[in-house]
Amino acid sequence: MQGDSADTTVRPLPTEAGGEPLGDEGTAAPPPALPRRVAGVLLSCPAALLGLAYFVGVGVPLGPLLLWPRTRGRAYAVLIAGARRLTGLERRRRSFFFGDRFPDRPVPGPRVLHYLAARTYAGLLTGVVLGLLAFGAVLAGLLVASLLRGTLAWQELLGQVLLGGVLLFLDVQGLFSLEALDARLARECFGPSEGELMQRRIDELATSRAAVLQAVDAERRRIERDLHDGVQQRLVAVAMLLGRARRGGRTPEQARALLDQAHRESQDVLTELREVAWRVYPAALDSLGLQEALAGVSERCGIPVRTDFALAEPLPASVETAAYFVVSEAVTNAAKHSAATRIRVSVRRHGPVLVVRVEDDGVGGARPEGGGLTGLQGRVGALDGRLHVHSPTGGPTTITAELPCA
Repeated sequence: MQGDSADTTVRPLPTEAGGEPLGDEGTAAPPPALPRRVAGVLLSCPAALLGLAYFVGVGVPLGPLLLWPRTRGRAYAVLIAGARRLTGLERRRRSFFFGDRFPDRPVPGPRVLHYLAARTYAGLLTGVVLGLLAFGAVLAGLLVASLLRGTLAWQELLGQVLLGGVLLFLDVQGLFSLEALDARLARECFGPSEGELMQRRIDELATSRAAVLQAVDAERRRIERDLHDGVQQRLVAVAMLLGRARRGGRTPEQARALLDQAHRESQDVLTELREVAWRVYPAALDSLGLQEALAGVSERCGIPVRTDFALAEPLPASVETAAYFVVSEAVTNAAKHSAATRIRVSVRRHGPVLVVRVEDDGVGGARPEGGGLTGLQGRVGALDGRLHVHSPTGGPTTITAELPCA
């Protein structure tokens, strides 16, 4: 594939999974190591104490001034200024210990106060749960010491172990829930609002719909061009050959040669018409399935294609169709433009996502804005999928499509 080096991605809208860090554009990033996240949870307790001290030491004295109209503005400004510093510390804590990335923009004052109050409550509650967990560890140590001294009966030991297991489970679940609440509070304060997420979703749907319409129009124009420049011209040639054979004054050998040439042209017409039909929609996809349809793509390609197909369950028809056209378009582009000697196709399912990867060893430089890849972006984006194109100059080119199967 030739052109400028590029790496493009069609991304779906992020979800608000609790505790999952978001990137600058809303994409999920790998979470930090467990010890770092544990340290972040432990640090949230003294941070909550700072918030409580701020509300008691600053908020309470400013309370009367906030009620008086003449001093309300300045008192509110002082209260917000201190709250912003504390929320800034909380933001850095979430970024360092949990890997969260938030948009760099100012946060409204009411949202800052709401976050600091809710975060203080959640942090104090986390401290209580951690205190109970430490108290349980001390009791467990005393229980083990009593068992070693032989002063504890087995019946009492069994009851204590059952009770301690239940309390440990509740403590751990409480910590996970509080950590998820901490992440959600930070996302609601520093991240995009629900209205902004909804608007972003509307924009993405409008963009994908327009891309699908453009891809359909481009496909229609390509079909018309293939029929006009290929099939129609060959049919005209067949008609001319038959007309020449029907004219008088020719020997039987000349007429037979013209008929043989017309027969070869008609076979070429059938082959080209079959190719056009396969590009529109492969009948094998409905009758034989995705694996056989991809095998047909490999057979028609002039470059050796190795296909790794690992699917145990059937796919939705829309996903199968999108996967087929991703492979077909990528293989066709590689055969035409990349000067590749081999192509590798991988079709695998990872949970609810179908991952289709096409890699060639060509010269690279694929242009995502080209007609074929632009159509694939629209087709994949219409299913809330992602299309990655990595094609540095010199190769290799890797096209990866992630298609949700749910």
